[in-house]
Amino acid sequence: MGFATTAIHAGNEPDPTTGAVTVPIYQTSTYAQDGLGRHKGYEYARTQNPTRHAVEQNIAALEGARFGYAFASGMAAIDSTLRLIKAGEHVIVSDNTYGGTFRLFSRVLANYGIEFSFVDTTDASNVEAAIKENTRMVFVETPTNPVMMVTDLQAVSTIAHRAGARVVCDNTFMSPYLQRPLEFGVDIVVHSTTKYLNGHSDSVGGIVVLNDERDAEWLQFIQNSVGAILSPFDSWLVLRGTKTLAVRMEQHDASGRSVAAFLEEHPKVQKLYYPGSVSHRQHDLAKRQQRGFGGMVAFDVGSLANASTVLEQVRVCTLAESLGGVETLISHPATMTHASVLPETRERLGITDGLVRISVGLEDVDDIIADLDQALGKIA
Repeated sequence: MGFATTAIHAGNEPDPTTGAVTVPIYQTSTYAQDGLGRHKGYEYARTQNPTRHAVEQNIAALEGARFGYAFASGMAAIDSTLRLIKAGEHVIVSDNTYGGTFRLFSRVLANYGIEFSFVDTTDASNVEAAIKENTRMVFVETPTNPVMMVTDLQAVSTIAHRAGARVVCDNTFMSPYLQRPLEFGVDIVVHSTTKYLNGHSDSVGGIVVLNDERDAEWLQFIQNSVGAILSPFDSWLVLRGTKTLAVRMEQHDASGRSVAAFLEEHPKVQKLYYPGSVSHRQHDLAKRQQRGFGGMVAFDVGSLANASTVLEQVRVCTLAESLGGVETLISHPATMTHASVLPETRERLGITDGLVRISVGLEDVDDIIADLDQALGKIA
């Protein structure tokens, strides 16, 4: 089946009791059992829930995976994935990664004996150079948040597997509609379902999808044992969101290209970060690895004062954290999403005080461009 058909039907079988075409919200904490050891497959809602199971099946199918496990947030999904790693083992991570991921790895998990190396994974030779005898995972984000650098998933997977390490890819920025990392050798894919998968800025969640049965059994055990599960209502919201994922991503992609083209030519923009631009040094790799370029665009206006002017003058764009919603969201990574990253590290990665990130929404693209144009025009 095609992607849009899968998005609408996978995990969304009509309710056997009523025939409802939308999976019900099973808002229950427990389930009646027929007798000792006799039940209908559901015992306790932390362990199993039909609505959550439906969204897990749905997103796993969209990524081409066998197994999926939904969590209360993207960070809970990432944290649970790292439970595959033991104390004394080593993980290689994209140096330009989401600030929350950096914070979890460097300030939380590092305290429990896991060793992390943050490297520029856009050059596969850096990954090879960072491999150690105890390397058990390579965690990449592509394109990266927020400067949109691209990692060659096939090359990195080959290097990691040769060393006996799993490869995990955070695919939040692209969604499975525009990129399917498992097809390039990646072992595990994580998403913040809060973003494009849900698509309406009204739910927080995360998911892990994979094909390896042993790792899947452990992740299911962790999901139940730790209990950071996606609620029934949030599961239903994400299921509603994925049904329109294909059409939404087509428009995000088309509008993203238009906004990026406008910004690249604007005299107040000093630098554009967008893999869809032929000026991006990894444009060709992005074309090979992705079905499109999406709605995430970043640009530098040279200073904090200039960035503040733009962020405070927009009217159609909404100044807010997060991304992937139907509305255009605009943010300042240095003080918002990446505030936990050391200033010198931010500067080295290009996350300057003048950097602005846009999640291009589904408004009329001419209105988005006009809004950015008037805001940029207020820069002295």
